[in-house]
Amino acid sequence: MSGLTRPKAAKGRGLSRHSAEDGNLVKSIDTKEIGKLPGRRINAGEQFRFRCHADLACFNRCCRNLNLFLYPYDLLLLKNQLQMTADAFIDAHVDVVLRPDNAFPDVLLRMRDDAERTCPFLTPQGCAVYPARPDTCRTFPIEKGLLYKAHSRSPETISLFRPPDFCLGQHEQMSWDLDAWSDDQAAGVHNQMTAEWAAIKRLFLKDPWGAEGPRGPKARMAFMAAYNMDRFRSFVFESSFLKRYRVKPALVRKLRRNERALLSFGFEWIKLFVWGMPSRQIRQR
Repeated sequence: MSGLTRPKAAKGRGLSRHSAEDGNLVKSIDTKEIGKLPGRRINAGEQFRFRCHADLACFNRCCRNLNLFLYPYDLLLLKNQLQMTADAFIDAHVDVVLRPDNAFPDVLLRMRDDAERTCPFLTPQGCAVYPARPDTCRTFPIEKGLLYKAHSRSPETISLFRPPDFCLGQHEQMSWDLDAWSDDQAAGVHNQMTAEWAAIKRLFLKDPWGAEGPRGPKARMAFMAAYNMDRFRSFVFESSFLKRYRVKPALVRKLRRNERALLSFGFEWIKLFVWGMPSRQIRQR
C-alpha cells in the first residue's frame, strides 16, 4: 500500500484528501497515519446524519475563517456563474501561493478583509454562487481522499465524515449514505474532476521546471492549462497547436463546445508538455 493522497501533495506516495477545515488542500499522508485522521470513515452503504438549514444557530459559520483552496473545475464554474473571464476572476477573487513542498502553486479564494475572513460570496440569505459552489463546500461534511496502492493503477476513494465541532447539522436526524448525499448535492462531476486534478497535482511532488523555475514559461503554460480555460481555448484553437499536434476531429469538435472536456484535455496536455507522458489524445505530427 503506497499511501493516501489528500487533494496539496506532500512528500511520498499517499492519500490525496480534500478538507474543508484545511480548505480543499491536496497533500499526501502515509498509510500508517490513515487511522489517526480526524473524522469517521464512511464506507459505501453506511449512513451518517446531517442536515444544514437556516434555522440552525451555526448557519453560514462554516463560510468564515477558512482557507478555501480552489480546484480548476471550481474556478471554471465560478467564473461562468459570475459571467467573468478567467483573468478577471483570478484578479478579483484569487490568491496564488507557491509553497515550498510543491512545485505547482495553490489557488485560494480571496476572503473578505474583515475580522472573520468571510467568504466573498456569502450573503445573509446564504451562498450567492450556490449552483457553482466549490467541491469542498458541495461535499461538506464529507472529506474525500484517494488511496494509492503500490500495485494498483486506480486509487481507492476514502470518505471521512468530519463536520467541525460547532456544526449543529451533525445532530439532525436526516440520514444519508455517500451516494445519496452526492446525488443531493450534485457532487458527482465535481468529485470526478477533483480526482482528475489530484492525480495531476500529485505529479508535482517532484520539481519539473529545471533552471527556469516555477515562474518560467513552462510553468505559466501549465497554470493556464489548468486554471484559465479562456486562454487555453485560444491556445488550442488560435495558435499553431492543431498543426503541430494530431487530435481526432471528433474530440476537437467536443473541445470547442464543452469546457469540462477542454479542462480534462488541459490536464492531458500538462502530463504531455510538462512530464513527457504519452497521450492517446495528443500526438505530435
